Amino acid sequence: MKPFRIIVRSIRDSFKSVFRNFSLSMASIICTTITLILVALSIIVTVNVNHVTKTMEEELTVVVYAKKGTTDEEINNIEAKIKKIDGIKEVIYKSKEEWRLEMKGYSETLEVTLDYLENNPLLDSFIVTVNDVQDLAPTAKEIRTFAGVQSANYGEGMVEGIISVFKVIKNVTLAIVVALVVVTAFLISNTIKLTIFSRRSEIEIMRLVGSSNTSIKLPFIIEGFFLGIVGSLIPIILVVYGYIIAYEKLGGTVSLGIIELVKPMPFILYTSLVLVIIGSVVGMFGSARAVRKYLKI
Repeated sequence: MKPFRIIVRSIRDSFKSVFRNFSLSMASIICTTITLILVALSIIVTVNVNHVTKTMEEELTVVVYAKKGTTDEEINNIEAKIKKIDGIKEVIYKSKEEWRLEMKGYSETLEVTLDYLENNPLLDSFIVTVNDVQDLAPTAKEIRTFAGVQSANYGEGMVEGIISVFKVIKNVTLAIVVALVVVTAFLISNTIKLTIFSRRSEIEIMRLVGSSNTSIKLPFIIEGFFLGIVGSLIPIILVVYGYIIAYEKLGGTVSLGIIELVKPMPFILYTSLVLVIIGSVVGMFGSARAVRKYLKI
């Protein structure tokens, strides 16, 4: 029962301390709010950038053309061989007649030209999707060795450049998030340290009357946890309502519908959870370190 009484008393004292030192508590809350807003914005940008790059990577394919005059049996053999390659996600066959009908819909000029030709000049083909964009080049190279294959192209040169850009974007955005989290932890922790340092005489009195280290530190740790939670509420509200409103206003896309945004649910819930964890954990550890290290408890 004694540990329970200590916890209850610590919670009570921490809430009293928040209101007794209201100006310092508000400084901690404001610092937490501002820094977590920056973290929230960086998370939103990072997740959406990674979503866009992943979507674009999934759309990169190998286009395989069969040689002219290839029989149905040879087409089936080519398809079977392609499906046996490691890392293949999907193989879609498109006959030359399907290509002809599709291309006729592109423009009136193409329609007239294709109708004028007695024989279909197009080739049967396969659209090959891989699980990892890194497999595009080796997959295309292997398919070119199959009998009956005219060509297997994936946009050599351009695709490698796109993949390199994607890697740079992912690394940069991840580094920005990590840097902001570190800066956030530093600012929140130091603000809380200043708050506790201003109350060092209060802690000294508690030591003089015989209070244990645990009974002294626990109220400050709970107070730091509470300030972190409160400081994360405004960023969470901005994330939840702001992102939902922006998503609906933009119709879920940006850049004239080319770039698709991440759907609000459950993304905003995960982001809110991350903000709460950062605020509360940094608040607790900042308080614990300030009491132990700076006040020599």
